[in-house]
Amino acid sequence: MECVLWIREVLHYFLHLIFPVFVAKVFFRNHWKKAYFLMLATMLVDLDHIFANPVFDPNRSSIGFHPLHTYPWLIIYAVGSIFLKGNYRMVAVGLLLHMATDFQDYYLWKMLY
Repeated sequence: MECVLWIREVLHYFLHLIFPVFVAKVFFRNHWKKAYFLMLATMLVDLDHIFANPVFDPNRSSIGFHPLHTYPWLIIYAVGSIFLKGNYRMVAVGLLLHMATDFQDYYLWKMLY
């Protein structure tokens, strides 16, 4: 069980910190460094966790719970990643990746244990 939790944490931080490099290099080839750093900056969306008690609960899904992690915002992030241009698109893609990471962090691992 401890090994599974370790793998979960490694995957979570890989998807937050490393995977955006690949996304940036594929989709924003000419400005991949800028895209990567903007995607990293989207982790500030987690500031909405301060309104929860407790701030972090491994048995609670962020998606649908925290204000900026709700389904209406997810739709806005998805639409923005399609229709926005430049830096705004990079941020929208970063937010969408962030939400996908948080989604898998709860639902994928809930099925495994």
